[in-house]
Amino acid sequence: MATTHRHEKFMRAALNQAKRALGQTSPNPAVGAVLVIDDRIVAEGHHREAGRDHAEIECLRNFGRRVPQRATLYITLEPCSTAGRTAPCTDAILNAGIKNVVVGTIDVNPRHSGKGITQLRNAGVKVREGILADECTRLNEAFNKWIISGRPFVIAKCGMSLDGRLTRRAAEHRWITGPFARRHAHELRAHVDAVLVGAETVRADNPRLTVRGVRRARQPWRVVLTRSGNLPRPAHLFSDRFASRTLIYRCKSLAAVLKNLGKRGITSVLIEGGGEVLGQALDARLIDKVQLYLGPILTGGPVIAFPAGGAENTANALHLRGISYRRIARSVCITGYPEDVGQGKNGKPFGRPPV
Repeated sequence: MATTHRHEKFMRAALNQAKRALGQTSPNPAVGAVLVIDDRIVAEGHHREAGRDHAEIECLRNFGRRVPQRATLYITLEPCSTAGRTAPCTDAILNAGIKNVVVGTIDVNPRHSGKGITQLRNAGVKVREGILADECTRLNEAFNKWIISGRPFVIAKCGMSLDGRLTRRAAEHRWITGPFARRHAHELRAHVDAVLVGAETVRADNPRLTVRGVRRARQPWRVVLTRSGNLPRPAHLFSDRFASRTLIYRCKSLAAVLKNLGKRGITSVLIEGGGEVLGQALDARLIDKVQLYLGPILTGGPVIAFPAGGAENTANALHLRGISYRRIARSVCITGYPEDVGQGKNGKPFGRPPV
């Protein structure tokens, strides 16, 4: 087996471990690790939640015996080299006698960035980095944005009709996408720290904004933006068992709210509506990623998905990169990242690519 192909194979296994941690570790990154001896995975591990053992520690503990020198440890993220809520992972790697380490990507946290790899190399460990680096980086796009900017990673999500509406006609059933697409959206909720809506969505839909149908999911914070403060107190957000995880921001700009959420340690925010809030996010260049669920229907409903000021012309419209399309039953899920090419009416670009 070619060396690069072998490294990618085992790093992919470590990535699969890390994906099990998505939505569980904030404000820490999701990390996975596998220990390989003679081209065979002999132990696996992932970081389960902040304050618990990191992926490397769990992997080595699961192996449970002396590590031979021919073993290789694969880690999706550079091991930490400083003490925090846990001891440095580099110390554990050295104490275990590991001589070969393969790292997916460098930690963007300036406390760790590059230092863990340097420490291992100075101790005689052979370290190879950058295996499946893009995939390993994308896995922690929210953590990376928050670490660098102090602001959460913002995902604009909605279920919309083919004519760009969030609703059907008044008094009709409100669902536009099918049950399988809605389940997929619940999985997205399970991976974020907070879900944000406007006051009109609370009044009109009385949403729960909880994760349902996903095992072991952490419930996200629920965030409501309001100008008047006139909100229905019997609403689910203020009366259910998660009421203490509902935050209300009155007369605050979306940018100011996101800044405050970042200070609270919230690394990712899912904007679910309504149209006015989605439009504000678009015009203010606050969207890092879009995830749209397109239902096979033209509704002519009253609420437009992104009623923003928009671009002055098509050439300056919002462009997406890294686009993917996934069919979910009769619906289509479209994801993408805003580029820095669209221009708003103020002459500034709409979006920016993720960190």
